[in-house]
Amino acid sequence: MNQMAPKKFGIGAPLRRKEDAKLIRGEGIYTDDHVPEGCLRAFVLRSAMAHARIALSGVDAARSAAGVHLVLTAAEIADLKPMPTRAVLPQKNGEKHAVPRHEVLCSDTVRFVGDAIAFIVADTLEQAQEAADLIEVDYDPLPVVIGMEAALAEGAPLIWPAFGSNVAFVLGQGDDAGCEAAFAKAERVVAIDVENNRLVANYMEPRGCVAEFDAATGRLTLTAGTQGGHGMRTVICEHILGIPEERLRIVTPEVGGGFGTKMFTYREYPLSLIAAERLGRPVKWIGERMEHFVTDAHGRDNLTHAELALDGQGKFLALKVDLKASMGAYLHQFAPFIPFVGTSMSTGLYDIPALSATITGVYENKVPTDAYRGAGRPEAAYLIERLVDKAGEETGLGPVEIRKRNFILQDQLPYTTPTGRMYDTGDYTGHLDKALEEIDYAGFAVRQANSASKGRFRGIGISSYIECCAFPGGEEATVELNENGSVTLLIGTQTNGQGHATAYSQVVAEQLGLDLEQVEVIQGDTDRVRKGGGTGGSRSIPLGLPSVDQASQSLVRKIKEMAAEELETGPEDLELVDGQVRIVGTDRQISLADVAARAPERLMAREEVKQAEATYPNGTHVAEVEIDPETGEVSIEAYVIVDDFGVTVNPLLLRGQVEGGTAQAISQALFERTVYDEEGQLLTASLLDYQLARAADLPAFSFQTRNVPSTTNALGIKGAGEAGTIGGCASIMNAVRMALKDGAGVEQIDMPATPFRVWQAIQQARAGQ
Repeated sequence: MNQMAPKKFGIGAPLRRKEDAKLIRGEGIYTDDHVPEGCLRAFVLRSAMAHARIALSGVDAARSAAGVHLVLTAAEIADLKPMPTRAVLPQKNGEKHAVPRHEVLCSDTVRFVGDAIAFIVADTLEQAQEAADLIEVDYDPLPVVIGMEAALAEGAPLIWPAFGSNVAFVLGQGDDAGCEAAFAKAERVVAIDVENNRLVANYMEPRGCVAEFDAATGRLTLTAGTQGGHGMRTVICEHILGIPEERLRIVTPEVGGGFGTKMFTYREYPLSLIAAERLGRPVKWIGERMEHFVTDAHGRDNLTHAELALDGQGKFLALKVDLKASMGAYLHQFAPFIPFVGTSMSTGLYDIPALSATITGVYENKVPTDAYRGAGRPEAAYLIERLVDKAGEETGLGPVEIRKRNFILQDQLPYTTPTGRMYDTGDYTGHLDKALEEIDYAGFAVRQANSASKGRFRGIGISSYIECCAFPGGEEATVELNENGSVTLLIGTQTNGQGHATAYSQVVAEQLGLDLEQVEVIQGDTDRVRKGGGTGGSRSIPLGLPSVDQASQSLVRKIKEMAAEELETGPEDLELVDGQVRIVGTDRQISLADVAARAPERLMAREEVKQAEATYPNGTHVAEVEIDPETGEVSIEAYVIVDDFGVTVNPLLLRGQVEGGTAQAISQALFERTVYDEEGQLLTASLLDYQLARAADLPAFSFQTRNVPSTTNALGIKGAGEAGTIGGCASIMNAVRMALKDGAGVEQIDMPATPFRVWQAIQQARAGQ
């Protein structure tokens, strides 16, 4: 028997994204491009104060204004359930924490600037805005609390008086008693306090939605940029509107970035649906950039004190973590889970036998927080990598030896952490050594001396990280053979620009002997795709691709069985090549289109491959920076990344994900700062005041993989979408801190290391403060 024809695609192929040509030509269809006939425009009247009782007047005048069709206030939607918190967790005392009532529209009290008060629908956006100006909001100010320390102080104003404090919850991880016993044996304790700064997602495409109602069927359709319509449909129908899920279809077109923040259901979605049904006309709401700053869930915002116990040889014995996490004014959809899952990764890549972590959620008069790229794991990696650097300094072992002395070794894998995380595979020392080699760590002292000769400070920082992603579960994939011989894949993940259509297509194309363009990938339609877990936690490729692979193989078997009858041979003698089913080694063949035509019903296969454990990508980032002490400006001179993603599906897509995530980490470390004043006004509410990293701020990344396949994933994949944000911040800040310590004696600096903050730290150190 002749050898089968070689495959053109498949796992490992460095294929360019097939989505890009359309997007570059401006042919992508986004939410705002959807303008159904008779579409009305909506505007949300939002609170101008951070905390106040409210009373409304002028609502009737707004309803009578030109072009206005509907004005909704809390009174008109009193039958709605509140916005749900879907992560209600057991606390350290065993009781579940309370959940404040998060109204779709505020009835009597607003709790942050941007809280929703009224929803106005008119012929044009301008008319809706003019009508909103006719509504007088009588604010009776209440005390405002900004800052977690202020919120937890004795006598602090209460955001939710019925709860008796501004503590939202107190969660725990690890073993308190075991940790105390380990600390009692310690020869040395190293402590650190760090802040993980509050972030605004700032995806390119602000949120928006278009709601439509079909009177003939009674069904609703919501077109919106999401990270998965199925979960959002459940939240809207079951938890807010109280209607059967069958009544709502959610369609997600192109999405201009998600980063976790588009995973959630926001108030405008049910409000637009209600308006569309009541008016019998489509209703569109499109958020503006400044609305994004004051309405969409913020990320991060932790204050953490940690202590690390060491023996006399520098071996880690135990870790204590006391983390305070800002929740903002409400408990957003998954908010309590974010610091909880983050602290489950507190021990990082290190063999730390004992852990005690306490997580305190804190209410403030701020925009609520929730998942943002990495969702708790970047905070955990930042904490442990800053702390390990400090331990290396205080023990005299340095940043490399302290890590190598405490890494979990390959012969210890699989390894179960004190929080029950099971690391299956990896070579942590291997990727650290490779990263140090790539950046020429041995030559750093010469480069630092050269910088000093020019009056500049130079530092090098290491961050060896591990993350938990692709959480247990699966993602159903359906592959269908079309009449023309092409194939359609239906899957419930949701691309936000990651290149899913390319990654999935290269596996389908390999199995079915097709070109990439002959594979259509359908996501983002709850009518066409029967179920789905959406995109988040780097789950799409690790969970989706094994199912795509299995479904494709199942369809190939069905096709071969059909073709075998036509070609009078056995299925085992057939191969699929260039749209044909061919007897191997001959020219006898039948096209896939002919197979489809001869089938009594549409040929399709559906599979869902499930995994019982998460995957654990890991790697090392090393950053080298130079600082101008006269201006405080930090420039990144070199940046090396060596990652273990188990199996690389597409090297080009992977590089894009890693570099994009690392750019977000650099942006957080050096630029992004969310500032509220004492009255709760967001002072950084636009891109004029909130700085993001630009292309000129980023280095040329050196990136490579040193993969060890996962044993918990069917294809050995570990996930990659969030890795850059998890490894990046600590490498930058460890480098900045070394430069400032060696250059000016600065002991501590937190993110963001803006030029002013860096300059100020230098001046204070020189003044002996």
